[in-house]
Amino acid sequence: MLWAANTIIRKFSSSSAYYQNKLKLALIGQSLFGQEVYTNLRKQGHKVVGVFTVPDKDGKADPLAVVAEKDGTPVFKFPRWRVKGKPIPEVVEAYKAVGAELNVMPFCSQFVPMNVIGFPKHGSIIYHPSVLPRHRGASAINWTLIEGDKKAGFSIFWADDGLDTGPILLQKECPVEPNDTVDTLYNRFLFPEGIKAMVEAVQLIADGKAPKIHQSEEGASYEGIQKKSNAKVNMAQPAEVIHNWIRGHDKVPGAWVVIDGKPVTLYSSSMLSGSVPAGQPIEVEGASHPGLIAKSGLILFGSDGKALQVKNLQFEDRKMISASKYFSSDEAASLDLTDDEKKMAEEIRAIWKGILSNVPVIDDTTDFFKSGAASMDVVRLVEEVKQKCGGVQLQNEDVYMATTFQSFIQMFVRRLRGEDQEEELVIDYVTKDVNNMTVKMPYQCFINGNFEDAEDGKTYNTVNPTDGSVICKVSYASVMDVDRAVSAAKEAFDNGPWGKMNPRDRGRLLYRLADLMEEHQEELATIETIDSGAVYTLALKTHVGMSIQTFRYFAGWCDKIQGSTIPINQARPNRNLTFTKKEPLGVCAIVIPWNYPLMMLAWKSAACLAAGNTLVLKPAQVTPLTALKFAELTVKAGIPKGVINIVPGSGGLVGQRMSDHPDIRKLGFTGSTPIGKQIMKSCAVSNLKKVSLELGGKSPLIIFSDCDTDKAVRMGMSSVYFNKGENCIAAGRLFVEESIHDEYIRRVVEEIKMMKIGDPLDRSTDHGPQNHKAHLDKLVEYCELGVKEGATLVYGGRQVDRQGFFMEPTVFTDVEDHMFIAKEESFGPVMVVSKFKDGDVDGVLSRANNTEFGLASGVFTRDINKAMYVSERLEAGTVFVNTYNKTDVAAPFGGFKQSGFGKDLGEEALHEYLRTKAVTVEY
Repeated sequence: MLWAANTIIRKFSSSSAYYQNKLKLALIGQSLFGQEVYTNLRKQGHKVVGVFTVPDKDGKADPLAVVAEKDGTPVFKFPRWRVKGKPIPEVVEAYKAVGAELNVMPFCSQFVPMNVIGFPKHGSIIYHPSVLPRHRGASAINWTLIEGDKKAGFSIFWADDGLDTGPILLQKECPVEPNDTVDTLYNRFLFPEGIKAMVEAVQLIADGKAPKIHQSEEGASYEGIQKKSNAKVNMAQPAEVIHNWIRGHDKVPGAWVVIDGKPVTLYSSSMLSGSVPAGQPIEVEGASHPGLIAKSGLILFGSDGKALQVKNLQFEDRKMISASKYFSSDEAASLDLTDDEKKMAEEIRAIWKGILSNVPVIDDTTDFFKSGAASMDVVRLVEEVKQKCGGVQLQNEDVYMATTFQSFIQMFVRRLRGEDQEEELVIDYVTKDVNNMTVKMPYQCFINGNFEDAEDGKTYNTVNPTDGSVICKVSYASVMDVDRAVSAAKEAFDNGPWGKMNPRDRGRLLYRLADLMEEHQEELATIETIDSGAVYTLALKTHVGMSIQTFRYFAGWCDKIQGSTIPINQARPNRNLTFTKKEPLGVCAIVIPWNYPLMMLAWKSAACLAAGNTLVLKPAQVTPLTALKFAELTVKAGIPKGVINIVPGSGGLVGQRMSDHPDIRKLGFTGSTPIGKQIMKSCAVSNLKKVSLELGGKSPLIIFSDCDTDKAVRMGMSSVYFNKGENCIAAGRLFVEESIHDEYIRRVVEEIKMMKIGDPLDRSTDHGPQNHKAHLDKLVEYCELGVKEGATLVYGGRQVDRQGFFMEPTVFTDVEDHMFIAKEESFGPVMVVSKFKDGDVDGVLSRANNTEFGLASGVFTRDINKAMYVSERLEAGTVFVNTYNKTDVAAPFGGFKQSGFGKDLGEEALHEYLRTKAVTVEY
């Protein structure tokens, strides 16, 4: 009945369902688990007539005693129930006097005599952390892991005079994850579900429905956890067996090996799923292959050639270090403290004294755990230090790795000074003095939290469209770089903190990232301007501003992703509960275009990350710089390594490998329809990965004569010339009612003539350069073809006679339905206008819908009935009425027909990066 495990505080609250039948209970046990069982039994209306727990230790009461005494429940603290195998009469009599109808033993480290076990009307029930009879005894959880069981769980059984052999009342199971430890099993399932089950078991007894299922002796095992001397790892075994042995002994007594001739205990093992990282070889006794000290920890190899990694190491003097720092572990020389640091050290000494009240003097050699501290004390120490010492952020693990007072102070001071951080991110910036500031731009691939050159060292030039000058050389990623990025993302999802993170904590990191983007918004907008040609004021408000809004919006969704319960036909006489869970997909790939480099990154990656996925992102080849600056900010925000990876390069190479990669589970793409079709085909052939596509458009804008003309002119121009026409929802064709057509064109031309074309960093500029030279050349060809086909070129149609890639704002009229410019988008500042007859609503709708595209559309009219009629019949994913370009982070965005499928933004975007699992439980 003894079960010892390091625990973390967890609060559990069961529902307050009303039950008619109640019992008088005696609780025999201890610990937080016992405390929670006590609290929830009382919530259900049962009366706890007595609590029997262990005596105070070092002046501190057990948590069960603390809560019971606070409630006024009688508490008995017997050091033992029997002496030399015989019950102590006065102890037994004190117990019998409370008049319990049932003994509840949620966690009991004492041997309780049978005349107490069998005394109540209903006997005694005990919680056991194993699916009996598979593993019995105190080490049941450990053996569940050591033997590689695929399922763990717990039993609630009727106590007898055997060793966990009484009849079963209730059992529950959970899967064992590949890297589970005793702690993770306990915290994820055994603790919270065990509390619920104890309450359920008591109620079954109260209602007279509790079963007594005989335990089979066949296959039952009982063995205490190995002594330290027997916990040595046999390295001549497969990697998974070694991993199970280490995690099964974590943290007591600790599996160990001989490294460099010294015994070293191994903690925090996980299977290595990706490629083996580079590292410094180290001799491991009994291993067929030397270990490696890598950035991620100690890499060990099994007899099958597979690898595992160990995060922490402990030496014979109980000093624990990060395995990655093995070769530098002796470099931690004592620090000279400043006067302020000495004051903090004395405050910490007082905290230690408050916790270790049994220790007369806290000196440099005082060991926290040898002095009697337990896991609860670790939490208290960490939280008190945070509260009283300048908010320095510590983790529970820091205490285990600095157990003496001196080592703790040294660790604290290094953390206070910022010397004990994760290895600092090294960035080889390109810097430019521009826009009255110095911008610092990363230019390398960003893989697994580091900026590094492409595998083959290749680079390419990214060009400033304002003057055609080279901004810098950018790493040109190869297929090998994509594979490394995917491997890092998969490792981060499968084994890293991101996959295990509480959704609210994930949201907190995304909020922090949004805050950092806001702090750097002027630098981001400047980089966006020189790399893409966006007018600075627009880049500041839209390219960057909406990106920040998007991350904040989806950060708020992290802890609100919910499944649902579903009523189904019951499988009588049993009953069923069916519910759905929303789960992340895993590694996702994102390919973004060049017109809104940062905003398109935000639209897709924010939803992807909020859903809990990891990602590999390819920015457009011609505009990589804000994506790489964003990568830098993700590190500052604390996003774990491998969660976000950015690989600049060509679509034909990098994008194609993403489409083909078997470990990528979703690909989101914004770009042209032909490329979208190729991506969809590759994704289907490779591993049938999920796809969302935002593709080409030829968005119609219908302007009726009864519109607000001033607004229709202003918004009509914005619908075409916004962001130099490099806008996926740009109005590709305007239909203007005949009676106002000529006046409308006259006013548009007047407004164009007043537009200032020039340097996008000039705050008064209206119209900047096209994104790159090849695109400018296509626009000129597009206009030349329009003239050849017979359309009337009213204004523009040429490259501006100045340095850089500037295109004149252009207007075509008399555009007939068969013409190329009537069917194909320019993706530039070209207004294509066609007349329609007054009052011909259905006729113009037919012409507007006569396209294979359906991304956006618009209508201007003061007649609300007409507006609603037209909006219902326009075949597009977005319809703007008396406005245009009005997108919002909460509104779903995506196209119909060959403009693609799937949504960015809004709640619907989350579902693009989630999968739905249906679970049916019979009970």
